[in-house]
Amino acid sequence: MVAALRYLGGACRGARGALRGGFPRECGPAWRKPWSLCRGDRSASSSSFDVVIVGGGIVGLASARALILRHPALSIGVVEKEKDLAVHQTGHNSGVIHSGIYYKPESLKAKLCVQGAALMYEYCNQKGISYKQCGKLIVAVEQEEIPRLQALYERGLQNGVQGLRLIQQEDIKKKEPYCRGLMAVDCPYTGIVDYRQVALSFAQDFQQAGGSILTNFEVNDIEMAKESPSRSKDGMKYPIVIKNTKGEEVRSQYVVTCAGLYSDRISELSGCNPDPRIVPFRGDYLLLKPEKCYLVKGNIYPVPDSRFPFLGVHFTPRMDGSIWLGPNAILAFKREGYRPFDFNARDVMDIIINSGLFKLVFQNFSYGVSEMYKACFLGETVKHLQKFIPEITIGDILRGPAGVRAQALDRDGNLVEDFVFDGGVGDIGSRILHVRNAPSPAATSSLAISEMIADEVQQRFEL
Repeated sequence: MVAALRYLGGACRGARGALRGGFPRECGPAWRKPWSLCRGDRSASSSSFDVVIVGGGIVGLASARALILRHPALSIGVVEKEKDLAVHQTGHNSGVIHSGIYYKPESLKAKLCVQGAALMYEYCNQKGISYKQCGKLIVAVEQEEIPRLQALYERGLQNGVQGLRLIQQEDIKKKEPYCRGLMAVDCPYTGIVDYRQVALSFAQDFQQAGGSILTNFEVNDIEMAKESPSRSKDGMKYPIVIKNTKGEEVRSQYVVTCAGLYSDRISELSGCNPDPRIVPFRGDYLLLKPEKCYLVKGNIYPVPDSRFPFLGVHFTPRMDGSIWLGPNAILAFKREGYRPFDFNARDVMDIIINSGLFKLVFQNFSYGVSEMYKACFLGETVKHLQKFIPEITIGDILRGPAGVRAQALDRDGNLVEDFVFDGGVGDIGSRILHVRNAPSPAATSSLAISEMIADEVQQRFEL
């Protein structure tokens, strides 16, 4: 049975110290000088590590960094199936540094998001990574939304979100001159950043501390070694064999998986529980034409409706000055399906046979139909946007990029709301830790999540 690890108050123990004791400022951000993806003294066919992290997204790289800063004597490696790092969920998200207002009090999401945002700002300051603390307004445009907005404000206060305040129409206009609304929650601590740049900086920290990264390594088997590798002086010190699709392998004592869209399959490969299953949801963004970007200054979000599973279309400024509008939430027929007609038969069969999708569809049928309709007809999306900024017209928008959210779903059709981490039993299960559900705000929370993972690895594997 999958269990979420309980937050014990020490998940971020030492996080600030680790940052302050990290690399000197003159190392600079990851994009200022080239860095090698793989250390030259190792190859996939001969590598052995004390700990291997599967997955080179922002959570995997943050975890690798946290582990090597805490245990510099250990050999730690990251394996990533793509030729580049952080190209899927990390490279396709909105770039928002979330404040932590939305999440259930005392949940891991709430605690790690609030802590993670503070750590993210601190890390960016130390590394010279550009960000903008542009704030966010959560705007009620209908009278019936005001009680939900006030409840959300109270939730944010419970979660310890900084600087929250309820504002009226005149103050909305001061912050967002073109936005209409009856009342709003002002979240000044919300910001934006390029998370792929952050992830590459984590990778640089990790490698400079002695870590190894192997790309083009798509894991397709995890098993216990049947015998010692030939001519090995270590005997069975590295009993776990991780194989890729090219027949190469690495060995390790322990494994941490941060596989995102493939987290359920990697868990199943290792003999652990495949539930909760991952169901991919594509989010399509629209772009505001450059000459209309003056209409939006910061993030503008609708009041979430608890009857529906996602937040709804919102306005998001980007670090390059563009404005993203969206996303919607459409079932994807491929786990990395960024285009409407991307299709993978295995992914579709997994959705149909193994997940609780049909129950989810039944529970949210009208919402799903509405999302599909808005995806096909831009005029419907524009009508929704005009509730907030009436000046926007269909001629002001363009179709933009898309991302795919790895959403964990239980067999009863319920979205798994919180972060989920688990292991297993037996020879492999006792040596592995799986990050099973880490959707938004995982990028915001990545440094806090990494310290929690490092705590759990240290305790579970007695490092």
